[in-house]
Amino acid sequence: MRLEDYWGIGPKTSERLTEALGTERAVEAIESADVRALVDAGLHRGRATRILRRANGEAGMDVLATGDARSVYDDLLALAAGEALTAHAADRIRVLTPLLDRDAVESRLDRVVAARDAWAGLDDAERGAVADAFAAYDEAEGSDLAAVETAVALREARLTDGPFADVGALDGDRLRDAADALADVRGSIDPAGGLDGDDIEIASGADAELDRLRDQLSAARDLADSAFDVLESVRDGSLRDFEALEAATIDHVARETGVEPATVRSAAPDEALDAADFVSGTLRDLVVELESAVEEREAAVAADIRERLGDESAADASDDGDEAESDDGDTTVARAATAVSDAAFLLSLGRFAAENGHVRPTLVDDGIAVRGARNPFLDGEVQPVSYGVGSHSLADDAGVASADAPPTGDRVSVLTGANSGGKTTLLETLCAVALLASMGLPVPADAAEVGTFDRIVFHRRHASFNAGVLESTLKSVVPPLVADGRTLMLVDEFEAITEPGRAADLLNGLVTLTVDRGALGVYVTHLAEDLSPLPDAARIDGIFAEGLTSDLDLRVDYQPRFETVGKSTPEFIVSRLVANASDRGVRAGFEHLAGAVGEEAVQRTLSDAEWTANDD
Repeated sequence: MRLEDYWGIGPKTSERLTEALGTERAVEAIESADVRALVDAGLHRGRATRILRRANGEAGMDVLATGDARSVYDDLLALAAGEALTAHAADRIRVLTPLLDRDAVESRLDRVVAARDAWAGLDDAERGAVADAFAAYDEAEGSDLAAVETAVALREARLTDGPFADVGALDGDRLRDAADALADVRGSIDPAGGLDGDDIEIASGADAELDRLRDQLSAARDLADSAFDVLESVRDGSLRDFEALEAATIDHVARETGVEPATVRSAAPDEALDAADFVSGTLRDLVVELESAVEEREAAVAADIRERLGDESAADASDDGDEAESDDGDTTVARAATAVSDAAFLLSLGRFAAENGHVRPTLVDDGIAVRGARNPFLDGEVQPVSYGVGSHSLADDAGVASADAPPTGDRVSVLTGANSGGKTTLLETLCAVALLASMGLPVPADAAEVGTFDRIVFHRRHASFNAGVLESTLKSVVPPLVADGRTLMLVDEFEAITEPGRAADLLNGLVTLTVDRGALGVYVTHLAEDLSPLPDAARIDGIFAEGLTSDLDLRVDYQPRFETVGKSTPEFIVSRLVANASDRGVRAGFEHLAGAVGEEAVQRTLSDAEWTANDD
């Protein structure tokens, strides 16, 4: 396949990847969603992520039918990546896409929920040890030794079954042997090639005999580079003949290099033209002999390392007295590297779910419903809400108060209520739940039932009043609604883009079209009283503000009241403006507005807020 056949790769990007990786390796990186390889090749991380999302999940990306849906998707993956235990795990999380196959969703949910429970089951010390092991693995850039040591740490934390079965399948003794062996290697070994090659670099300290030979070779090379100085050192007026010079040379070289005199003597030439030729010849041949000795010892030590890093099946066969061919791709190191990478990915997703109280959603054919849902993007304590459209069974749960149980069967809800009452936040929450479930990830709720959607249309309120915005909005929400398949519509305040009367007409049309197309929808509006009678499969819900707190913050019950029209309660907002006005003239202006919205209601609100403050 040509690189330019992939989405987002043009001629210049193709040339850059080919130069840095080669075509075959670049294709492999794309197909395996290896963000790090593309970034190392010079691509911006964001662009590499977008390319890999399309390459590995293009159909899933089509679920994101609007820019606001894509924005929630990006933000969710950023949150999840923030819990990643390694940089590579974060990269793998960022390229997750919605899955269209129900079995694939269930399979990932199985693994992530098991990883969530595994992380939650660790005590603080164990979590710290695992996190530290992955941090060291990251710092070592995934080196072989770091992979093996991390695998040991995972086994010690009992992360050896379920989604971590590959870690459990590793032999503990062989892991420790591999760790010891890798500590004797300078740099990393490629398990797919280095074990059979002659390029294993033995680290200093790995073998005392090898260290001794290397020191002798280094000293001999230094002497050989200064043979004339050696000659001057051994030449002495007391030397009577050539034999005395030979003896002095051998003694001097043996003393300076630590090589046995007999070894130096064996390297000395039998015939030499003169003293200089004897000295240089001796040193030259000694270097050659020591190089051979070092190579021989390195080969022996490397063979021992290969044995300690060797094929597990081969080792088992050897234990049984049978011969087996070594499969370099199946070494302890290779298995550990793969197992650790996969464990980091799953445990990162499990950590994200555990730390945020996410639960496994129940996958249903048609509907979306949540109990005790929380917006994942809000910090601090938030009021959980229960809501839903379509068919679901949460209303039948004995643990749910009937007032908070979302009705079942309605295809569309029209959500009304207080300004700053959390209506848009509820839409965003439903969008986040639908997207997380579509990716096979737990969701932020006490319970959830989520259908499979071919398209998710999330449209936030855009405060622009012109024909262009109206047209672009309709062009973004209508085509996915009328397309084949299941669509979830989450649309906020149409009245912000055209005059209220016509906005009500458009909203009526959208609600009717949603029902007719068999889609599900939640539409936020302040125009409930202007709507024509809705289809039987639609209902109106409301969120209510209840006053001001002692700090003059709006006090809202964020749990929608089903089949009840919510009120925008502007008197609460005006009350706060009156109370906060420091300028007398500005206060008088707000008091005038209080008369317009109901002065009695404003005064009652201020009185209630003051009473609350005194009561506190």
